[in-house]
Amino acid sequence: MNDMTPIDYQQSAYSMAAKTFLSRAPKLFIDNEWTASSHDATIGVEDPSSGREICRIVDASDRDVDRAVAAARTAFDDGRWTGLPPIRRERIINRLADLLEAHADEFAEIEAIDNGKPKGMAAAVDVPGAISQLRFMAGWASKLNGEVIQPYTMPTGAVFGYTLREPVGVAAQIVPWNFPLLMACLKIAPALAAGCTLVLKPAEQTPLTALRLADLVAEAGFPAGVINIITGYGHTAGDRMVKHPDVDKVAFTGSTEIGKLINRNATDTLKHVTLELGGKSPVVIMPDVDVAQVAPGAAGAIFFNSGQVCIAGSRLFAHRSIFDQVIEGVAATAPFWAPRPSLDPQAHAGPLVSKEQFDRVMGYIEAGKRDGASVAMGGDAPVADGYYVNPTVLVDVNPQMSVVREEIFGPVVVAQRFDDLDEVAKAANDTCFGLGAGVWTKDVAVMHKLAAKIKSGTVWGNCHAVIDAALPFGGFKESGIGREQGRQGIEAYLETKSVIIQL
Repeated sequence: MNDMTPIDYQQSAYSMAAKTFLSRAPKLFIDNEWTASSHDATIGVEDPSSGREICRIVDASDRDVDRAVAAARTAFDDGRWTGLPPIRRERIINRLADLLEAHADEFAEIEAIDNGKPKGMAAAVDVPGAISQLRFMAGWASKLNGEVIQPYTMPTGAVFGYTLREPVGVAAQIVPWNFPLLMACLKIAPALAAGCTLVLKPAEQTPLTALRLADLVAEAGFPAGVINIITGYGHTAGDRMVKHPDVDKVAFTGSTEIGKLINRNATDTLKHVTLELGGKSPVVIMPDVDVAQVAPGAAGAIFFNSGQVCIAGSRLFAHRSIFDQVIEGVAATAPFWAPRPSLDPQAHAGPLVSKEQFDRVMGYIEAGKRDGASVAMGGDAPVADGYYVNPTVLVDVNPQMSVVREEIFGPVVVAQRFDDLDEVAKAANDTCFGLGAGVWTKDVAVMHKLAAKIKSGTVWGNCHAVIDAALPFGGFKESGIGREQGRQGIEAYLETKSVIIQL
């Protein structure tokens, strides 16, 4: 792409399918039916590429939340889902995945319109990722076995001891706005495979793909009340879900600040809690790499999804001997990652999700400048109606700066030099977060040494942000509690029961 090619920030026309969906009246999905709210309060939904309101959704009342939880509670307690043969549950979950695949293009467009990410990225990452979560977890429905255990203090044959793995109950699931569909499916898939019922609340900024998914839930054949999808603000509807006495499990992905609040609120009833929270992931580049190959990877680690990724490589550590080359290489990717409207087929990055997020990111950039950081790339915003921020590299930073210590959640990376392994490992760990980290090197010994030293839930080697449904995902320190995906992901929705029978 020519660096001088001007970008047209005018959002493209929506498809007829998207227009039809957006014209629907605000409703909630409870007990397999679209139902009106108990009051008239609604929330406007914007297209971040234009800054214009495109539809309205229900701002769920306490009564609405109570209805949704009651539906999930009844569906769990009467066994209409838990009592099904595992093969039936597996088939229904896979049917949902099949339907999502059949409507993949529509979901990619709706996600792009709602979140601001390029439709091409949604089609390549978000929708296939959501399908993979459903299909992987569907297979676990038939493999959740207990075990027979010989007691330690009793004679052989005196008692029969065994364990059962049972669903925890009703799950309240609250998902973020950066990967709305993927996060929704990542949450519901293990809960369903375990035999739980649930109430899902998407972020108020990006509710659309979750609402469209509800149509497929009904079509897939889930019994009424198994999956309920409601919309509303986190501090009202989300808070009501977390504190509800009939909810047994809370799963939340979002900021560390809100995660801590949810954890405190869930403590009153000792609900099971899974939290996937913030990050400030280090990317370490060793001097033995081919900079021409690695610099684009380091750029992608931070600029993908406009930096709105919990595992974004937002702290770049390049060895002193190659630091300047790495910065030049990252800066050379600016045209590729320049933000465009989400339906622009040339887009690799889009606008930020909202005016609030735009102001937050620009505020951090200005704070970094005031604190003495130098701008090696970007640092500004295009003149446009949407919430666009140019990809930004800040150098001349120090560990006390807010841009180094705090999660910005935008296309902003802070770059620092280092000289040896111990130094960079200490710097990488100098954070309250511990979600992800990347290491780029040709030396397998160095790779393993740093993987062992860095305190992080995931360490990537010569890549970044590679996520797979079979691999557990979660954080150390203030990046979360528990793990999602993999075997650990479904175990988070299970209770273990011991049975001891005297013979």
